[in-house]
Parts: sequence; structure tokens; C-alpha cells
Amino acid sequence: MKYILHSIILLLSLSVCAQNVTFTSQLYKGYDDYKVQEFTTRRLKHSDIQPFIETLKSDDVYTVKRVGTSIEGRDINLISVGSGPVNVFLWSQMHGDETTATQAIFDIFNFLNGNHFKDEKEAILSALTLHFLPMLNPDGAEVFQRRNALGIDINRDALRLQSPEGQILKRVRDSLNADFGFNLHDQSRYYNAERTSKPATISYLAPAYNYEKEVNDVRGNAMKVIVYMNTIIQQYAPGQVGRYNDDFEPRAFGDNIQKWGTSAILIESGGYKNDQEKQEIRKLNYVSILSAIYVIANREYKQIDIADYEKIPKNDRKLFDLKLTELTYNLHGTPYVLDLGINYTETDIKEHADYYNVGRIIDQGDLSTYYGFDTFNAKGYTLIPGKIYTKVFKTVADLKSKTITKLLQQGYTYVRVLDLEDLEKFTALPINIVNENYKLPEFNLGVGVNPSFLLQKDNVVHYAVVNGFLINLNEENRVFKNALIFKD
Repeated sequence: MKYILHSIILLLSLSVCAQNVTFTSQLYKGYDDYKVQEFTTRRLKHSDIQPFIETLKSDDVYTVKRVGTSIEGRDINLISVGSGPVNVFLWSQMHGDETTATQAIFDIFNFLNGNHFKDEKEAILSALTLHFLPMLNPDGAEVFQRRNALGIDINRDALRLQSPEGQILKRVRDSLNADFGFNLHDQSRYYNAERTSKPATISYLAPAYNYEKEVNDVRGNAMKVIVYMNTIIQQYAPGQVGRYNDDFEPRAFGDNIQKWGTSAILIESGGYKNDQEKQEIRKLNYVSILSAIYVIANREYKQIDIADYEKIPKNDRKLFDLKLTELTYNLHGTPYVLDLGINYTETDIKEHADYYNVGRIIDQGDLSTYYGFDTFNAKGYTLIPGKIYTKVFKTVADLKSKTITKLLQQGYTYVRVLDLEDLEKFTALPINIVNENYKLPEFNLGVGVNPSFLLQKDNVVHYAVVNGFLINLNEENRVFKNALIFKD
């Protein structure tokens, strides 16, 4: 009899798991049907989401409640949907420059409003009540910065509660007494899954609620849901999931929300190759969050082995945007073999609505334990400092792509242009631009230096590095973000 009961339970479990996998697979394949097309970049502001919130206000299915305002007076809204007894609370953009999950939340609203997945949506909304608090830090979002207008990190304000945004989060959590909470963030794109070259595209954490990192039922349930989300995301970003550090931080909201009795799940959106605006990661957030909500609704998470949580690789931070290995660098007449790690720093423009990149050498020497989104083996190539071309061009428009390629092949990484007055500090052309009086500093390879140089083999320049971007001079079609304009 026991064997028969066990077999029935096993068959039911396998049936539910199969349904879950089918559902999540369809979520991924059909994502474009629900994606909010108006959102295309990470620089998402409070005004960008207001039209969508107004639309939800007019829909009887949703309850939209203004739960407070930011320091600078921007409305913060709680959007609720569903009639189930289990409360699930999701908040995003506690840090103003972490917008990936905010975009995914509005994609989820589109999913809930759509005509497909009726059975799954009925299962979710009858078992759960979902509460979304998108863009907790609208003032930070306005200037694309982590901190709020007071200059504090809201995620370190759970005890003192000095910020109105932190007070709102605490008050909403307490009023809902939520069973599950999703703390939605972005992390640096330079995190990798430990001991691999794979970026930690999505990282999860069930925060600790004490220094001993004990696991009770509340934290354990969060771990189980994370294990499930990991199995889903592995299908679309294999090896690209990390486990965030769980050292207890007594000031942090995630840690305290776990302590207060809500199963808290942190989702961090990291890096993905050729996805600077995190739109593919946004899609993974959409799938990950909806998958978690579904498995909470059908209570299948309860059968998951908590031991699998520890099998998720830890987050590490050993990624560069560009890694050059084994290049030869001559210093005082002696050749040395070095690796270079280069990252691109974003500098905001257009009232924080766009940016340009400034390349920097982050490390050099033996970087064999580090990785790159792009890696080039420069063995046999010698680094040659770039020069300024002697001719002065009247305008940037006078520069042609073929001319630039020839200049780079001849060892020039800078050109002089007479009229720079109305230009920004960057150019889409793959060569740095300077004014007619600019004096190029003596070249010294070092940490913090803007990398603009050539790679030469057998007295022929094959590659250029301009503002940290590697250019194959033998290829016509190449991806290039920007070089720099030096006006002073």
C-alpha cells in the first residue's frame, strides 16, 4: 500500500513539474508578445512608467494605491492583483539606476492582461494576491544614480528608517504581512559564476536573518523557490547563474524582511554578452519571476530539496569587458609579457537619458585567473603607443571610415580637428579626436590609463585599441561604441 501511495505521489509530482516546464518554456518563446516596446534602455525614469500605471488604474482587475511620495515629491504606487490568500510582494528599483526588473514588472502586467495562458493565470490569481511596488527610488532614477535624493542607500535604511522611501517599504511590508517578497536589483556586469568565465547574468539570494546564517522555514522556503528558478534559467543562460553573498547585513531590507517573517528572495541582474542595455536579462527576469510565482501558487516548491540551493555557484567578480593576454610591452628597452584587463565606464549625457563609454585599464600583469566578455590572445603582438596625425581636419565630417582605417594602420590613434565647439566629449568614429593644440602625454601603461594603442606583429599593425575597444583592422564591419574627444 505504501509503495502504491508513493508511486501516485511521484506521478503527480512529475505531472506538475512537466506542466511547469511547459509553461516556462512558452513564457520564454512568447515573450515578445508581452514586452513593453516603449522600454528599450536602462535609463528608465518615473515619467516613463506613469502612462502604464494610469492604464492599470482604469482596469477593475487591479488596485492601484498611492502609498507615499519620494523626497522630491514623486508618487510611489502599490499595484495589486489577484484574490488568493497568499500575499506575494515584489519591489524594484530601490536603487535608482537598477531598472531591469522594473521593466520586467510592466511586461508581467501585459502578460496578466493578455488572452493566453488562461489556466495558469487563473491558478496564480486564485491562489495568490500579487503586490507590485515598482520604482521605489524615483528621485534616484531621475538622475540615474544608486542613492536617493538624501544621498543614502535605501537598502541600508531598514533600521533607522530616515528616508520616506524606506518608511514606505516597511509600512507596506507590514500591512501586507507578505508570505513571499521579491527584492529586485541589478548588480555589476563584472560578476561571474565562481571559477568560470560565465557572467553571473542572474544571481539569487535567500538573505540571512542573523549572523549565524540559520535556516528556518521562512528562509528555507525562499531557498526552495530559488532552486526552482535556477533550474528554469539554466535552460536559457546555462552556467550563468550565481548565488549572492549571504553575510548578514543588519541594516539591509532583505535581511530584515526575512527576519520579519516574509520569505525574501533577492534577484540581481548582472551581465550578458552584447547586452549592454540588459534587454535579454529583462526577459530572463520576466521568465524567472513568473516561474517563481507559478510554483508558489501550485505549492510545488515545497517538494524541492533545499540542499540544491548550496549547489548554485557563488558570485565572483573576475570579469573584464576586454581581456588581452600575453601581449608584449617594451619598457626601457626591455620586453615584458603582460595581460591587460579593460573596463568601460559609463558617463551620462542628455539629462541622464544616454551615456558614452570611457575605457580604463583596471589591472595588468598575470590575469590568468580572470576572464573577459571579450578575450584576445595577443601572444606575438607588441604594444605600440598611438600617435597624433599631423594634418588638421576642419570638421569631423571630413573624416571618412577608410581614411581612419589607414591612419590606424599607420600608427595614429588621434586626429586633430579644428571645429570641436558644438561637439560632445565622444565620437562614434573609431579614432580619438583632439584640438589643434593638444599635446599628447607621454605614454605609460598603467592602471587607470585610457587604453589607446596599436598591436603590431612583424612590423605590421593588425589591431588597434581605441578607448579600450579592440578593432581588427582587417575587418570592415565591426561593432564600436565610441572614441573620445579631447577639447582641452
